[in-house]
Amino acid sequence: MDPLNHRHLHCFWAVAREGSLRRASERVLLSPQTLSGQVRLLERALGRRLFERRGRGLVLTPDGRTVFRTADEIFSLDRDLREALAGGASGRPQPVAVGISDGIPKLVVRRLLEPLLRLPVPVALLCREDDTGRLLGALALHELDFVLSDHPVPPSSGFRAFSHLLVESRISFFAAGPLARRLRKGFPGSLRGAPVLLPTGATALRRSLDAWFEERGIRPSVVAEFDDSALMKSFGERGHGAFPVPSIVDDEARRVHGAVRIGVAEGVR
Repeated sequence: MDPLNHRHLHCFWAVAREGSLRRASERVLLSPQTLSGQVRLLERALGRRLFERRGRGLVLTPDGRTVFRTADEIFSLDRDLREALAGGASGRPQPVAVGISDGIPKLVVRRLLEPLLRLPVPVALLCREDDTGRLLGALALHELDFVLSDHPVPPSSGFRAFSHLLVESRISFFAAGPLARRLRKGFPGSLRGAPVLLPTGATALRRSLDAWFEERGIRPSVVAEFDDSALMKSFGERGHGAFPVPSIVDDEARRVHGAVRIGVAEGVR
């Protein structure tokens, strides 16, 4: 079948929406005779009858209903495309879809994304938090504009993507209340047998911390593991264990979570 003529399809779509040649002609500013001719050309190209006359009006045949549904989707996409392209000129915020690996602390995410809200062109952020693997799948399908992750795109990802280092930070340990006072002295040895809250093993940070503990012969008591860093800090501020925080947000972590820094995990990034 030859490619469809979109002018013919648009004329058919207009007649189908209005239910009569006369009303459609007033909307698209073409004569009823011209519209009728365009519809007949489309029917000839498809080899199907799309309308049947009922009284003084036109109704869609079963094939006509199928064509109308598809045409409606096509012209709806056309309208969306025009509106999206007009957004930059009209001042309408441009959507930016961001994937956020669930192991990245929220304070770090906020610091990385806030500059987007100060751009000369207004943007509307759509933030999606998930496992990095699923986020990369969405990136490959162009459902996301970029992904914030704690590690580069692996060679096994199966699609072409570029990794850029946006920030690097040392890792501090925080704790609250009497636990902080006890663990600050003699850190990091004070962590031996001490209650700690850690990210799950799926994160790059957890793997780095496990190696750091192993190198120093430290075996803490892992009270809980979290995919959600904010939840981990919520438990930490209640004194349930020491927890890791990127050093670049030490001040904010101290203010937001009400905990104090007990030391730095030297060598961990």
